[in-house]
Amino acid sequence: MRKEDKNQLIEVLTEELLQASTFYLTDTSAMNSENTSQLRRLCFKQDIRLKVVKNTLLYKAMERTGRNYSELYPALKGSTSIMFSEAGNGPARLIKEFKDKFKSEKPVLKGAYVEETSYLGENQLEFLLTIKSRNELIGDLIGLLQSPSRNVISALQSSGGKLAGIVKTLSERPE
Repeated sequence: MRKEDKNQLIEVLTEELLQASTFYLTDTSAMNSENTSQLRRLCFKQDIRLKVVKNTLLYKAMERTGRNYSELYPALKGSTSIMFSEAGNGPARLIKEFKDKFKSEKPVLKGAYVEETSYLGENQLEFLLTIKSRNELIGDLIGLLQSPSRNVISALQSSGGKLAGIVKTLSERPE
Protein backbone atom coordinates (compact mmCIF):
# COMPACT_ATOMS: atom_id res chain seq x y z
CA MET A 1 0.00 0.00 0.00
CA ARG A 2 1.34 3.42 -0.91
CA LYS A 3 2.10 5.99 1.75
CA GLU A 4 -0.54 8.38 0.34
CA ASP A 5 -3.19 5.67 0.60
CA LYS A 6 -2.21 4.94 4.18
CA ASN A 7 -2.38 8.63 5.09
CA GLN A 8 -5.82 8.86 3.51
CA LEU A 9 -7.03 5.85 5.53
CA ILE A 10 -5.58 7.36 8.70
CA GLU A 11 -7.41 10.63 8.01
CA VAL A 12 -10.71 8.80 7.49
CA LEU A 13 -10.22 6.82 10.71
CA THR A 14 -9.28 10.00 12.59
CA GLU A 15 -12.51 11.70 11.48
CA GLU A 16 -14.58 8.65 12.46
CA LEU A 17 -12.94 8.54 15.89
CA LEU A 18 -13.53 12.25 16.45
CA GLN A 19 -17.22 11.90 15.56
CA ALA A 20 -17.77 8.76 17.63
CA SER A 21 -18.55 8.94 21.32
CA THR A 22 -18.60 5.13 21.45
CA PHE A 23 -16.56 2.46 19.73
CA TYR A 24 -15.59 -1.10 20.53
CA LEU A 25 -12.45 -2.96 19.49
CA THR A 26 -13.13 -6.62 18.77
CA ASP A 27 -11.40 -9.68 17.40
CA THR A 28 -13.41 -11.29 14.61
CA SER A 29 -10.58 -13.38 13.16
CA ALA A 30 -11.10 -17.06 12.42
CA MET A 31 -14.85 -16.56 11.92
CA ASN A 32 -16.21 -18.43 8.93
CA SER A 33 -17.84 -16.50 6.11
CA GLU A 34 -21.39 -17.40 7.21
CA ASN A 35 -20.87 -16.09 10.74
CA THR A 36 -19.13 -12.98 9.42
CA SER A 37 -22.11 -12.27 7.16
CA GLN A 38 -24.53 -12.80 10.05
CA LEU A 39 -22.50 -10.44 12.24
CA ARG A 40 -22.50 -7.76 9.54
CA ARG A 41 -26.28 -8.14 9.10
CA LEU A 42 -26.85 -7.73 12.83
CA CYS A 43 -24.62 -4.67 12.87
CA PHE A 44 -26.58 -3.13 10.00
CA LYS A 45 -29.93 -3.82 11.68
CA GLN A 46 -28.76 -2.26 14.95
CA ASP A 47 -27.15 0.77 13.30
CA ILE A 48 -23.61 -0.26 14.24
CA ARG A 49 -20.80 0.27 11.74
CA LEU A 50 -18.29 -2.59 11.64
CA LYS A 51 -14.90 -2.00 10.07
CA VAL A 52 -11.79 -4.20 9.95
CA VAL A 53 -8.69 -2.07 10.52
CA LYS A 54 -4.94 -2.43 10.64
CA ASN A 55 -3.62 -1.85 14.15
CA THR A 56 -0.83 0.50 13.09
CA LEU A 57 -3.19 2.70 11.09
CA LEU A 58 -5.71 2.79 13.95
CA TYR A 59 -2.93 3.64 16.41
CA LYS A 60 -1.80 6.57 14.26
CA ALA A 61 -5.41 7.76 13.85
CA MET A 62 -5.92 7.61 17.63
CA GLU A 63 -2.81 9.70 18.16
CA ARG A 64 -3.96 12.31 15.63
CA THR A 65 -7.31 12.87 17.35
CA GLY A 66 -5.70 14.55 20.34
CA ARG A 67 -7.78 12.42 22.71
CA ASN A 68 -6.24 10.11 25.27
CA TYR A 69 -6.70 6.55 23.99
CA SER A 70 -3.54 5.26 25.69
CA GLU A 71 -5.48 2.72 27.77
CA LEU A 72 -6.68 1.06 24.56
CA TYR A 73 -3.23 0.73 22.95
CA PRO A 74 -2.56 -2.71 24.51
CA ALA A 75 -5.69 -4.01 22.71
CA LEU A 76 -4.15 -3.21 19.33
CA LYS A 77 -2.63 -6.64 18.83
CA GLY A 78 -3.76 -9.35 16.45
CA SER A 79 -6.79 -8.92 14.24
CA THR A 80 -8.89 -5.86 15.07
CA SER A 81 -12.36 -4.83 14.01
CA ILE A 82 -13.89 -1.59 15.21
CA MET A 83 -17.61 -1.13 15.93
CA PHE A 84 -18.95 2.44 15.92
CA SER A 85 -22.27 3.08 17.66
CA GLU A 86 -24.37 5.90 19.08
CA ALA A 87 -25.55 3.80 22.05
CA GLY A 88 -22.95 2.98 24.69
CA ASN A 89 -24.22 -0.54 25.22
CA GLY A 90 -25.28 -1.29 21.63
CA PRO A 91 -22.18 -3.21 20.52
CA ALA A 92 -22.03 -5.07 23.86
CA ARG A 93 -25.61 -6.25 23.36
CA LEU A 94 -24.82 -7.25 19.79
CA ILE A 95 -21.73 -9.25 20.83
CA LYS A 96 -23.65 -11.04 23.59
CA GLU A 97 -26.62 -11.73 21.31
CA PHE A 98 -24.37 -13.04 18.54
CA LYS A 99 -22.44 -15.36 20.86
CA ASP A 100 -25.66 -16.74 22.37
CA LYS A 101 -27.49 -17.15 19.07
CA PHE A 102 -24.67 -18.72 17.07
CA LYS A 103 -22.86 -20.49 19.94
CA SER A 104 -19.67 -18.75 18.86
CA GLU A 105 -16.51 -17.75 20.74
CA LYS A 106 -16.12 -14.72 18.48
CA PRO A 107 -16.32 -11.77 18.35
CA VAL A 108 -14.12 -11.19 21.37
CA LEU A 109 -14.19 -7.80 23.06
CA LYS A 110 -10.67 -6.38 23.17
CA GLY A 111 -11.54 -2.91 24.39
CA ALA A 112 -14.18 -0.19 24.33
CA TYR A 113 -14.35 3.58 24.47
CA VAL A 114 -17.67 4.82 25.84
CA GLU A 115 -18.27 8.51 26.58
CA GLU A 116 -14.61 9.31 27.31
CA THR A 117 -14.01 6.17 29.40
CA SER A 118 -11.92 3.21 28.28
CA TYR A 119 -12.64 -0.45 29.09
CA LEU A 120 -10.16 -3.21 28.36
CA GLY A 121 -10.78 -6.92 27.99
CA GLU A 122 -13.53 -9.46 27.47
CA ASN A 123 -14.31 -9.43 31.21
CA GLN A 124 -15.80 -5.92 30.80
CA LEU A 125 -18.61 -7.15 28.50
CA GLU A 126 -21.11 -7.78 31.31
CA PHE A 127 -20.51 -4.31 32.74
CA LEU A 128 -20.85 -2.68 29.33
CA LEU A 129 -24.24 -4.39 28.90
CA THR A 130 -25.55 -2.46 31.90
CA ILE A 131 -24.48 0.97 30.68
CA LYS A 132 -27.50 3.08 29.83
CA SER A 133 -27.64 5.07 26.63
CA ARG A 134 -27.89 8.84 26.71
CA ASN A 135 -31.61 8.71 25.83
CA GLU A 136 -32.28 6.18 28.59
CA LEU A 137 -30.52 8.41 31.13
CA ILE A 138 -32.49 11.46 29.98
CA GLY A 139 -35.73 9.45 30.33
CA ASP A 140 -34.77 8.39 33.86
CA LEU A 141 -33.93 11.98 34.78
CA ILE A 142 -37.24 13.28 33.44
CA GLY A 143 -39.08 10.58 35.39
CA LEU A 144 -37.27 11.58 38.58
CA LEU A 145 -38.02 15.25 38.02
CA GLN A 146 -41.70 14.55 37.37
CA SER A 147 -42.15 12.34 40.42
CA PRO A 148 -42.32 15.09 43.11
CA SER A 149 -44.71 17.23 41.08
CA ARG A 150 -46.98 14.23 40.48
CA ASN A 151 -47.05 13.54 44.22
CA VAL A 152 -47.98 17.15 45.00
CA ILE A 153 -50.73 17.23 42.37
CA SER A 154 -52.08 13.90 43.59
CA ALA A 155 -52.12 15.12 47.20
CA LEU A 156 -53.87 18.34 46.23
CA GLN A 157 -56.50 16.50 44.22
CA SER A 158 -57.26 14.01 46.96
CA SER A 159 -57.24 16.54 49.78
CA GLY A 160 -59.29 18.95 47.65
CA GLY A 161 -62.12 16.41 47.62
CA LYS A 162 -61.82 15.94 51.39
CA LEU A 163 -61.87 19.69 51.94
CA ALA A 164 -64.99 20.11 49.79
CA GLY A 165 -66.70 17.33 51.78
CA ILE A 166 -65.86 18.99 55.09
CA VAL A 167 -67.13 22.36 53.89
CA LYS A 168 -70.37 20.75 52.66
CA THR A 169 -70.88 18.94 55.96
CA LEU A 170 -70.26 22.12 57.93
CA SER A 171 -72.66 24.11 55.76
CA GLU A 172 -75.44 21.56 56.19
CA ARG A 173 -75.08 21.51 59.95
CA PRO A 174 -77.66 23.42 61.89
CA GLU A 175 -76.35 26.33 63.91
